[in-house]
Amino acid sequence: MVLIESQESLVSLIRNHHLFPFSLNRSVAIKFRSFPLQKVWALQKVSWQCPMDATTSGTPTIQYHHNIPDQPITTAIVVATPIPTFQRQQRHCFGDASPGEFPLSANPSIVLHVLTACNLDPQDLAKLEAKAWKLLLWSELLSKATCSFFRQPANFAPDFDLSLSEIAALDMCQKRAIFKPMSTEQREDLKRRCGGSWKLVLRYLQAGEACCRREKSQAIAGPGHSIAVTSNGVVYSFGSNSSGQLGHGTTEEEWRPRPIRTLQGIRIIQAAAGAGRTMLISDSGQVYACGKDSFGEAEYGGQGSKMVTAPQLVESLRNIFVVQAAIGNFFTAVLSREGRVYTFSWGSDGKLGHHTDQSDVEPHPLLGALEDIPVVQIAAGYCYLLCLACQPSGMSVYSVGCGLGGKLGHGSRTDEKYPRLIEQFQLLNLQPMVVAAGAWHAAVVGRDGRVCTWGWGRYGCLGHGNEECESAPKVVEALSNVKAVHVATGDYTTFVVSDDGDVYSFGCGESASLGHNAGIDEQGNRHANVLSPELVTSLKQINERVVQISLTNSIYWNAHTFALTESGKLYAFGAGDKGQLGIELVANQTERGNPERVDIDLG
Repeated sequence: MVLIESQESLVSLIRNHHLFPFSLNRSVAIKFRSFPLQKVWALQKVSWQCPMDATTSGTPTIQYHHNIPDQPITTAIVVATPIPTFQRQQRHCFGDASPGEFPLSANPSIVLHVLTACNLDPQDLAKLEAKAWKLLLWSELLSKATCSFFRQPANFAPDFDLSLSEIAALDMCQKRAIFKPMSTEQREDLKRRCGGSWKLVLRYLQAGEACCRREKSQAIAGPGHSIAVTSNGVVYSFGSNSSGQLGHGTTEEEWRPRPIRTLQGIRIIQAAAGAGRTMLISDSGQVYACGKDSFGEAEYGGQGSKMVTAPQLVESLRNIFVVQAAIGNFFTAVLSREGRVYTFSWGSDGKLGHHTDQSDVEPHPLLGALEDIPVVQIAAGYCYLLCLACQPSGMSVYSVGCGLGGKLGHGSRTDEKYPRLIEQFQLLNLQPMVVAAGAWHAAVVGRDGRVCTWGWGRYGCLGHGNEECESAPKVVEALSNVKAVHVATGDYTTFVVSDDGDVYSFGCGESASLGHNAGIDEQGNRHANVLSPELVTSLKQINERVVQISLTNSIYWNAHTFALTESGKLYAFGAGDKGQLGIELVANQTERGNPERVDIDLG
């Protein structure tokens, strides 16, 4: 008997090909103790077999038992009946039915509720539709069977031709805030761009959520100022405010985190911070900006024609549903809900495939290879852009812009006017899941937890134990025993977060932004640079699981770092001379070497 005591247990069975379907000759009993279904069911103990094709020998059987928990599991069998051909406008879960038995094939609503309640990955749903399953029982290969139950039309609204797995994927898509307001035509267009399946659309949406913390709390360590967004979409800002980038209607510095009052009633799901500029994205896809009014000004110097001291709607983006923004030096990029990339400015030499000047306020679509490929994440560095693309064949990374230092990852240092695929990941057999663009170097986390870095290796920011440049992605071998889930890069600094919440950092440690607080040696020299990944023990000591790291990505500002925990606590360290830590410094203090709690709750 297989005991299922949690959602994770069921998912594990599906992923290991042990559930849906089972052998024709043996029942498998499954005990549900607690399950997060959409309705309260009386379903306590269940055993079933999957109905097989008519070509398969044997008698298909399915058993369901609504028994009291402390009663023994019975073995009574009810012969399965074929799925009715009528169209189901409503879904029933039979939660109030009296204890008894009924065939699974006649009640696919229960299976659908189980699939959606588990929040399965698209790959798991695809397994249920696999044509051939090798079933191993008692260490012997008994049969190879084909189950059409999960592949044939389920006759459910809104599309009666969809299979149970496709309906489950569509249901999970409709839970997403950015998907809900889409029209039927927009949804079908997204489905086409993703490869023609709702499972692929779900994978696209989940990939964006995983790498961007979309609709979750987040903290942004910008150049001299900081932005923090709560899980409810409330925005706090603090730090340097010379251009009004804090959005409070003034140009006065603020060390204490303060909510942006003019955004009351607007839920923010993403934020970006550049030198003297802040961009905020709402759950309705609208973009608000404050600070410098230019999208393409150099990071250091000019102030633009005017300053905007309170968030204003970016009119040129009104007709684009935006889900992410990235501010690089000399340019800005935004990502639409459909996975299209648009850029502002920095096109005077055709560097982004179009010709504009720095005062241009109109978004231009990024032309070339990504025009028909959906992108889930963008990352901007010093004059270059990385795009994480989602295709039916898997995830991939494209780069465009300035190639100095090898930061585009193509094995050379040449510029690219149009997005070009970084082919090295295929050679490494690595599926990219998160990208990060530092000022002069870049990093990726793969699905298997490996970390790759490339670009200018100054101060050891690539983590390979030296300061050499790498013009193509290279696996950080020092992290071979760590399964990474998140990576962040700055000006010659890199942070990696593991699946258990540990944090590793390497590179330039000026302003104590690496969190190691090494101090000063006997000759008065500071041990600032770390050439290989080191565990940030000061974060380990807070006894909180870290889920996000953000650090200053600027070559002109002293760096500071944020560590966000699973419970919504925010810790800061590094430079704080402008109040960007959200912590009051005393006397002649300009930085904090150890993480200190910021007095806001982002949970």
